[in-house]
Order: sequence, then C-alpha cells, then structure tokens
Amino acid sequence: MKKKILVMEKDGSILEIVTYVLQDAGYDVKALSSEVGIFDHIERYKPHAILLDIIAPSTIGTEICNKLKVNEKTKHIPVIVLSTHSKVTQTIKQVCADDVLPKPFDVEELLNAIEAQVKS
Repeated sequence: MKKKILVMEKDGSILEIVTYVLQDAGYDVKALSSEVGIFDHIERYKPHAILLDIIAPSTIGTEICNKLKVNEKTKHIPVIVLSTHSKVTQTIKQVCADDVLPKPFDVEELLNAIEAQVKS
C-alpha cells in the first residue's frame, strides 16, 4: 500500500514539482494550493504525513500546525513545514512541526525527511 502524503503548498509551481517528485518516489499525493478546508481533506484522505507551506510566521500557518498536533485524530500525523522565512524555520519545529525544510530545498532532502517521518 502506498503511503499517502497531503501537500499544502501555495506556490503552484512548487506544488506541481513536489507532487511529481513524491508520485515518482511511489507516494500517493493529495495536493492542495490553499489551507481552506484542510481539516476536511485530512479527515477524508487520512495521510501518513503532511507537508505544510508556511510562508511567514502567521497565526494561520501556526494555528493549522497546532490544531493538527492537539487533535486526537491527527496528532499522530507527522507535519513537515516548508518555508522560505527564516523565523519560521527557526521556531516552528519547537512549536509544533515534526520537521522543517527551508525553501529552496534539495529533492533528496525532501524525500529523506518524508521517509524518516513515515517510518517513525
């Protein structure tokens, strides 16, 4: 059975590339370009890991991550944050993320981070 990865990435080009890379690596991918309805998507899709784009330290991105980690139904799902903002990469892992990848990221680094999270 393929591992399911939910990707929420606001940049369409990055979303397309990440989706392709993950599918090519054998993952089943649910791609979202917005956080709207993300909790409904997670409940229906039941991903093994979530890649979450947080552009800047904001209440929306951090709130999504926090809600995922305090909810009994989702707290077991690893959350890997993708961000270009240095403050996010420095602090979000302490707050709620299981891993953080700064953008731009190396494809191997992305695949290694996902593999480490879905195995644990």
